[in-house]
Amino acid sequence: MRSLLLFAALLTVSTVHADDWYPSRYGTDDTLGAINNLSPEKLVQAAKLVTHGKTYRLGVETGPTSPAYPPRSYSMTVLQLSDGTGTPMGSNKATGNDDLLNFWMGIGSQLDGLGHMGIEHRYYNGTHAKDFVVNTGLKKYSIHNLPPIATRGVLLDIAKLKGVDIVAEGTAINQAEIEAAAKAAGVKIEKGDIVLFHTGWLNVMDTDAKRFMAGEPGLGVGGAKYLASLGVVAVGSDTWAVEVLPSEDPAQAFPVHPELLAKNGVYILENMDTRGLAKDGVSEFLFVLGAPRFVGAVQAVINPVAIR
Repeated sequence: MRSLLLFAALLTVSTVHADDWYPSRYGTDDTLGAINNLSPEKLVQAAKLVTHGKTYRLGVETGPTSPAYPPRSYSMTVLQLSDGTGTPMGSNKATGNDDLLNFWMGIGSQLDGLGHMGIEHRYYNGTHAKDFVVNTGLKKYSIHNLPPIATRGVLLDIAKLKGVDIVAEGTAINQAEIEAAAKAAGVKIEKGDIVLFHTGWLNVMDTDAKRFMAGEPGLGVGGAKYLASLGVVAVGSDTWAVEVLPSEDPAQAFPVHPELLAKNGVYILENMDTRGLAKDGVSEFLFVLGAPRFVGAVQAVINPVAIR
């Protein structure tokens, strides 16, 4: 009986440990997550992929009609220093315009930082919201603290893998699909990579914005765990949430987000325009992103560049 009780106790401890997701593998005080997997050596290797000198902007246009999770919005006001009838400035007759932008950071092509989504109010490295979230900006995990991200990018063309132009909403991308797409492309996902999925879903936004936001093909929880285990820095897609919607488990809400961000420190890149890369059959490239340094920001509108 005593041995059975001991076995049960050990099993319980093992089960609890299996559910633990903090402290981070990168250290108890770490604030950067998988960005730690970047290295000068990796960048030098990625730079050798540039053989054509062709660039691809991965960001979509940011404006009133950009993909945005409700109630996120965008509003631009141009402030004219003169209305065309006033007195110009100086002997050189200088005139000009200025602009005022009122918008949510999480619209269009965006980077989700480690303070974006967590589990029961705990975020990356187990940090509780009360310890870093204030209404004037995050005191920890802010986008402005991120270093430049320049590394190898990998495109996995899921649409091509499935033989369609647009992958259907609700289609989950998990380890089997990731491995199959990588094999088809002749690439191996490595530590420090940025992995992007091409599903063709961004084309839906051009014709049916309501359908675009109602669901999407995307990464499943198993696929997220697999990519995190490989040491990727970030995962992106040509969809507005990156993860499959409806979710694999209807009872869960955006489960891939906390799996990547909170549990593994892997960043999320939403609404990436992968169409140019897919059209040219590009499977690996130099990925470059200088995240805007908005102090205290949870997310940021971005325009990464792929170079081949």
